[in-house]
Amino acid sequence: MCGIVGVVAKSPVNQLLYDALQLLQHRGQDAAGIATAQDSTFHMHKGLGLVRDVFRTRDMRSLLGHAGIAHCRYPTAGSAVSPAEAQPFYVNSPFGLVLGHNGNLTNTAVLREELFQQDRRHVNTRSDSEVLLNVLAHELDAVAQGKHLTTDEIFEAVSRVHQRCRGAYAVVALIAGRGLLAFRDPYGIRPLVVGKHQTAQGTEYMVASESVALDALGFTLLRDVEPGEALFMGFDGGFEARSCAPLARKVPCIFEFVYLARPDSVIDGISVYETRLRMGERLGQRIRQLAPELGVDVVIPIPDTSRPSALQLATTLGVPYREGFIKNRYIGRTFIMPGQAERKRSVRQKLNAVAQEFRDKSVLLVDDSIVRGTTSREIVQMARDCGARRVYFASAAPPVRFPNVYGIDMPTRQELLATGRDDVAIAREIGADRVFYQDLGDLELAMDGARYGVLEFDTSCFSGRYITGDVDESYLLSLEQPCGEEHPHQLDLDFNLRVTSAA
Repeated sequence: MCGIVGVVAKSPVNQLLYDALQLLQHRGQDAAGIATAQDSTFHMHKGLGLVRDVFRTRDMRSLLGHAGIAHCRYPTAGSAVSPAEAQPFYVNSPFGLVLGHNGNLTNTAVLREELFQQDRRHVNTRSDSEVLLNVLAHELDAVAQGKHLTTDEIFEAVSRVHQRCRGAYAVVALIAGRGLLAFRDPYGIRPLVVGKHQTAQGTEYMVASESVALDALGFTLLRDVEPGEALFMGFDGGFEARSCAPLARKVPCIFEFVYLARPDSVIDGISVYETRLRMGERLGQRIRQLAPELGVDVVIPIPDTSRPSALQLATTLGVPYREGFIKNRYIGRTFIMPGQAERKRSVRQKLNAVAQEFRDKSVLLVDDSIVRGTTSREIVQMARDCGARRVYFASAAPPVRFPNVYGIDMPTRQELLATGRDDVAIAREIGADRVFYQDLGDLELAMDGARYGVLEFDTSCFSGRYITGDVDESYLLSLEQPCGEEHPHQLDLDFNLRVTSAA
């Protein structure tokens, strides 16, 4: 999970890209970067940390140009801490490319070998995003017929990328002297939307991971980028779109709606907020059916993602809804923190209980999901410390029993609390009196996807069914092997690249 944005505007884009990254900060807190294009020159700054910590005034002033891309990262493939793996990535051949990527390739090892042995291209980090950049660069070089890179050739190169790459990827890339390229994998697993803004000087375009970035910055949402589709926005103001994968089908990641996306976003036409309300309603109906005698005094959400579900669940059960935890908004999201120890340490820094909402009560805590169980265990103990008589725990998502290999930090089965455990064992592990999970069928119905032409979702972390067809037991076992030593690297994180475009 990462946040990406790309803009072609009629005025300097540095502040616009910064503001968009702030709006997408929930998608990644490990690193951030911005690259802008001024004629045939790229300007870039990136580093580890939150957006507000990576960029200073002097950095923003150096990001010149009317077009650019930006990225906020949390680690999926590659190192969790290396500054070298902050994005965007740059390569100077054949035309000068800067790329940002959200997702995860599942055939990175094969591609890395092909790049070295066949394409004669060097990859300097362990990041699959750098692999993707070099695949795109190679295919652009292969299709280019002259000094001027045509739009048809760009779309043909994307088609070849789709033929070679497996997994999930939403991509924004700058091509020196030409424009902004954006494309989405043939299954549309990771989200990408496009919008426009009309100015006196002409039309400006923005692509982003979530619609909230467009809404807040004055852009009108046009639509989602379709699976397998590529968009090209020229620096001269042109806009073209083309399907580059003939067998594409829409299968978005269901976990985007459960946890990752902001509630005020719309993905593939589906409102994240309304989906979470329906999740709460269906979970409430399930709890009423499974345990009509439960006798809950109060429903309390684990802020922030679970609030809509908890509110609707409380309404369905006819039980008071209360805010029992106060969140410190200056602590990052624990699910996407890179280390287990760091996640555990941050829970009590992030949340503080309102004791009177727990004392002598039977409470039903509601969270969006239970992944590793670290947060759940700490929160249940906080409720007991405040004097709760009974503590029940409800997950708005089904049990997470399988790794997500498409760009979410669920890398191994051993780390997932629900793997090999039933509900009774899970309740025991987190210290709750009882645990309730959403049914997967109910979750899919809560999406109401058919209304928007979304007939299926990637549910791999719940069901173990991997939509791309290349993930099997041997692949999952390979994820569970210890990582090797990090590749040495040398990288200047703040630089201006003088690129003379051949386009």
